[in-house]
Amino acid sequence: MDKLDNYRQIIEKTLTEYAAIPYAHYNIEPKLIISKNSNDYVLLAIGWEQDVRVHACVVHIEIIDNKIWIQRDGTEDGIAADLLDAGIPKSDMVLAFHLPEIRQHSGFAVC
Repeated sequence: MDKLDNYRQIIEKTLTEYAAIPYAHYNIEPKLIISKNSNDYVLLAIGWEQDVRVHACVVHIEIIDNKIWIQRDGTEDGIAADLLDAGIPKSDMVLAFHLPEIRQHSGFAVC
């Protein structure tokens, strides 16, 4: 299995585990959207918080130019830590939610 196929499996497994965690409050459900053709992975929170509609992106990950771009990370401890634990090195992850000028200080890829 090549590196990117391995990364795809790791991302899908990790986000599937997050999607299985039930919300403790309100009527909110996780929805995992995976586009293997475009290498896009999105975890949404959809539902109702009392009388307010919730439709929020929790995590958005893309594979761009052989790197894992974490576009949005609304997890408590950070999805990057889970991806590191699963074997994806910092050098192959971009914390895209940080300003480009700050990325160089993160220890992750800066592209």
